[in-house]
Amino acid sequence: MLWNETSLVGTGLYTIPEASRLTKAPQPSIRRWLFGYRYMRNGVWRDLEPVWTGQVPQMNSAFGLGFLDLMEVRFVQAFRIQGVSLHVIRLAVQRASEIFGHGHPFARKRFMTDGRRVFAEIIDETGETQLLDLVRSQYAFHRFVRPSLYAGLEFSPNDRVLRWYPMHPQRQVVIDPQQAFGRPITVEGRVPTDALAASVKVEGSAERAARLFEVSSAAVRAALKFERDLAA
Repeated sequence: MLWNETSLVGTGLYTIPEASRLTKAPQPSIRRWLFGYRYMRNGVWRDLEPVWTGQVPQMNSAFGLGFLDLMEVRFVQAFRIQGVSLHVIRLAVQRASEIFGHGHPFARKRFMTDGRRVFAEIIDETGETQLLDLVRSQYAFHRFVRPSLYAGLEFSPNDRVLRWYPMHPQRQVVIDPQQAFGRPITVEGRVPTDALAASVKVEGSAERAARLFEVSSAAVRAALKFERDLAA
């Protein structure tokens, strides 16, 4: 398939630095998760496959991620912070892909309930102790998965993630692959948040930037807060 601007409409498109900025996952980790890597053990070079297959192929030597890839990165990063090994996460992606019939299983609403079963099966095979307490308690699993990973996500009737409101519970900023190639934009006016933040810097106030882009001052301040939080 020939990939071009038209074929990427509705997919979302992010560079690795952009994905890192939005998810707080380190850039080297994202590269390894999405593209695999080579390492040496006992004097022999070994290749480790990607954790999942990305939406966007390599184009002109520039690595890119789609919106669903961005959602997978959020999950993998969260599980890594919880101490889940990458080996177990890799197995979880494979097992969940089989169960859900989708190459980006963490981006499905069903994982919110079936994820516990996925990890329970993997523990039976690997004896992974980091997950044991989490999986033993359904309350603990849902407490971890729902608030930190599904907050702000909006799903379609067939459980596919449609968009992400990263300032949840506020819904002033949205990341939607159907709009602006997935760039963070304000809900009001659909203006990229980085453009509004830059305008405030140039114009000297949120009010002036609001008049320039024909949005409210509240929308500008929300964009400014979002951009500042990303930079923190």
